[in-house]
Amino acid sequence: MSETRLMALLDHWADGGRMATFWLRDDDAVVPTPALDRLLALTRDAGVPLTLAVIPENTDEPLKQYLQPEPHVSIAVHGWSHRSYSEPPAKNQELGLHRPMAEVLGELRQGFAKLQALYGPQFIAMLVPPWNRIAPEIVEALPALGFTSLSVFGREKPAAVRVLNTHVDIMDWHGTRGGRPAEDLFAEILSYLESDRPVRAIGVLTHHLVHDDQAWAFLDRLFALTAAHPACRWASAPDLLGA
Repeated sequence: MSETRLMALLDHWADGGRMATFWLRDDDAVVPTPALDRLLALTRDAGVPLTLAVIPENTDEPLKQYLQPEPHVSIAVHGWSHRSYSEPPAKNQELGLHRPMAEVLGELRQGFAKLQALYGPQFIAMLVPPWNRIAPEIVEALPALGFTSLSVFGREKPAAVRVLNTHVDIMDWHGTRGGRPAEDLFAEILSYLESDRPVRAIGVLTHHLVHDDQAWAFLDRLFALTAAHPACRWASAPDLLGA
């Protein structure tokens, strides 16, 4: 089983003084929900820092007040509206060139300012594009808007800002639309640890609003195995970005 192989590798790393680094990003927060409450309790109890990608357009004081007592939570900018402007059969994309670029950048500037004002020290100047898609031209404009980092999905590539990506998505978007099998997820994590092209930190991507029992069970198991393991470290995005 991939879980057994993963733990054997981590035990071996612990014996040799090696360390695996992980970070957690969850997308699509707008308001407090029971699902978000469950995620906060799970990460708080495990001591796992959480980067929450918040959709700026319709969020406000209720979520701010809810998250203020949670020092392990950092807030990133999740586009502006999480609305797609692409035409089928193209994949969903908010931050593309389907509209005037000035309009897209204006929304991003507005979202940055809104979340920075709401969250203060919990805010990080990170853009998380909806659907993990963004036009290269918009990436180039991010520093002028105040953004210092970008997080999408897959291996990091050079950009105009620092890049801290997610690599393991626990959701089966193209099949059941529930949680992926734990066996597959542990195997994916193992493949990154064994790769000859290691990533700085393995980013685990979650979407609390659509988790089913299998998704929650995997997170429970992952945190139980890694949070206190001597060869594992769950780091916050600000720490990894040097903030």
